Amino acid sequence: MLDYIVVGLGLSGTAFCETLRQHNKSFVVFDDNSQTSSMVAGGLSNPVILKRFTLAWNSPVLIPIANSFYNAVGEVLQQKLISDLSVYRRFASIEEQNMWFEAADKQGLKEYLSPVLVRNKNVSLKAPFDFGNVMHAKRLDTVLYLNSYVEFLQRTNSLVSESFSHKDLEDMKTHVVYKGFEAKRIIFAEGFGLKQNPFFNYLPMQGSKGEYLIIRAANLKEENAIKSSLFVIPMGDNLYKVGANYDRDTASMLPTKKAKIELLRKLDDVLDCSYEVVGHEAGIRPTVKDRKPLVGQHPIHENLFVLNGYGSHGVMIAPWAALQLFEYIEQGIALSSEINCSRYISDYKAN
Repeated sequence: MLDYIVVGLGLSGTAFCETLRQHNKSFVVFDDNSQTSSMVAGGLSNPVILKRFTLAWNSPVLIPIANSFYNAVGEVLQQKLISDLSVYRRFASIEEQNMWFEAADKQGLKEYLSPVLVRNKNVSLKAPFDFGNVMHAKRLDTVLYLNSYVEFLQRTNSLVSESFSHKDLEDMKTHVVYKGFEAKRIIFAEGFGLKQNPFFNYLPMQGSKGEYLIIRAANLKEENAIKSSLFVIPMGDNLYKVGANYDRDTASMLPTKKAKIELLRKLDDVLDCSYEVVGHEAGIRPTVKDRKPLVGQHPIHENLFVLNGYGSHGVMIAPWAALQLFEYIEQGIALSSEINCSRYISDYKAN
């Protein structure tokens, strides 16, 4: 009998699998590549909400855990997965500059917001009011990370590349059975796919579609991530990831012409050089109405668990949340009430 079945292999499922491996637990993963938000994500581990100059939720706790986790996984996979990447917040006015300096003087933020104005020296960027520098930001190469981990699981015969059929899951009270696999517990880390999960679809998963453009700009020569009304993230070889938008009114995962036009309009406000669009990607982020993760145990089926709802901060949240759930199951350590899916028990009873 296996210790765990894991459903989904995005940032959430991968972090949990690696946590299991580090603790010598046996598992098998089911994944069909249907959820793309982790793969197309910008990969930034950014401690600050740059629209409002406030700390991202729990970021002082999340960031060191995430950095340690991805460095350790990189050693296992023999890949450089995470690297330093300064984030330059482009100011739109003198008023925004002043707001930045006020925020940089606040307790909790001063560690992350540099009080020194960064002058724009890049002739290919339109930044008449210059930049503020976000310190301690990182970028995870999500494509390299997820693809490398898939190959790692394939070598150990731990991955089943097919869709999971919820109706075929049997809860035997002491364990679960699924298509010949027996396991003590099952973890659902399906991202936005949780909407189709009959066991956990009572949870208020909303979803927020994000679209990115990939551009080639030979004259841009920028090594820092630039944040204005969108992000411009360097990928190497004169390629940059540009985005993303937030669309809460669609369940389609396909890129749209409307979003492309919107992103290009915003990009033209920032760039003063020629570029070529060479890619267009989309995915639906698993967002929750209170903007907190969904972690914990099913109200009735005690061997069924959920690990989900990271929104646009999956890179930071995933390693910490995986460890929280593991310690809850294996050591009986209580989950934080902020993330425990039991906070929606009334929704389950009303379902």
